[in-house]
Order: sequence, then structure tokens, then C-alpha cells
Amino acid sequence: MLRFGGTVIKNVAGYDMARVLAGSMGTLGLIVDVSLKVLPRPRLEMTLRYALDESAALNALNYWGGRPLPLSASAWEGGQLMLRLSGSSSAVQSAAAQLGGEAVDARQASDFWRELREQRAAWFAASGPLWRLSIPSTAPPLQLAGEQLLEWGGGLRWLRTQLPAEAIRARAAELGGHATLFRGGDRKQGVFTPLPVAILAIHRRLKTQFDPAGIFNPGRLVAGL
Repeated sequence: MLRFGGTVIKNVAGYDMARVLAGSMGTLGLIVDVSLKVLPRPRLEMTLRYALDESAALNALNYWGGRPLPLSASAWEGGQLMLRLSGSSSAVQSAAAQLGGEAVDARQASDFWRELREQRAAWFAASGPLWRLSIPSTAPPLQLAGEQLLEWGGGLRWLRTQLPAEAIRARAAELGGHATLFRGGDRKQGVFTPLPVAILAIHRRLKTQFDPAGIFNPGRLVAGL
């Protein structure tokens, strides 16, 4: 449940208004009351490590993702794939026996996933423009110059590169996704991928309905909105 100004926001015209408001980075309104669902910690977690190149890692992740395995996280960088299993002891142990790989020390694995989640890992500390590409996990390798880190089964691909924004966004679009300039770089062309005319029109109508006075973070997502 999510309330805005004391009113519960529900689905309207096919939109999940709670998601729209939460993902708008403060451009549509103010979230004042949120109810969260929490889940118990898994009985067992285990992290496995594999030496795989990017293409092989993507193939493996997509294959495993289609099987009934207790996968809870993945990360690939520099020829090394890390895979986390979470769930009941029997499920995790059975999956680990099927998947093979090298078991990672529990404390080392916990530190790795925490630093990755908080973006405090050494990979994120390096200088240079950092791009966040959201594309289908089944998409092939980016084949763009730079250094990469892959998460979410291949659906989230971090790219540190000096390539121009046009080249990065064109490749992301070719693969069925989009690219955001997450940190650094030249922001004259915008942080987010420019919206198609039809989608921009929807954004304008939403902004008008939610924020007719134009007081909530104007220009945060799209220039002029």
C-alpha cells in the first residue's frame, strides 16, 4: 500500500501508480506512507566461483536461470563469475552439487556481495565515466571498448568507458535496452536515454496530472519536465 496526501494510490489506466511514483525520482510527488513486506533470511547461502569469459558466463546464467535452482545473485567481471545460492539447506546443497564450481569462503562471499550491493567494491572506485545498461539477460556481449561488470543474470551491465554517449546508447537500443550515465562523463546530452516522442508525451501528461504546479524536482529525469 502507498499513500499520497492521505490517499491510497491504486492502478489507474493500466499503470501501477506505486511503481510510477517510486521510480520517478521525486518528480511526480511525495511518498509519505509505505508498507513493506519482509521475508525471513534463508537457511543457507553459498557462493560458487567459475573461470568463464563473458559469452560463456552469459550462456551459463541464462541456462541456469531457466532451471529450478535457488539462485539469488550473480556477478561477472574480468573472466570470473560469482553465483550465489540461497534457500533451504537441502535445496542449496543439491544445487551446488549440480553446478560444480569453486565454493567461496562464507565470510569472503558475504563481504563481496555487500560491497557489490553498496557499490563500494574496488571496481566502482576506478575513475572514468560509468554507464549503467539495462538490457535483456539473453542479449549477447556488448562488444564495446571498456571494462565491464555484469549483474542480475546479465540483465544489468556496468560499463566504464570513454566512448561517446551516442555509441553506447545505440548499442543498448540495438540489444533491446537503454543506457544511463551513472557517474562522471559529459552530461550535456543528458544522463538518461532520450525518450521517443510517444513516451515523452505520456511523461508530460503524467507530470501534468501529478504535479500541475511543477514543483517536484523539475528537470530531474527529463529536461523541461
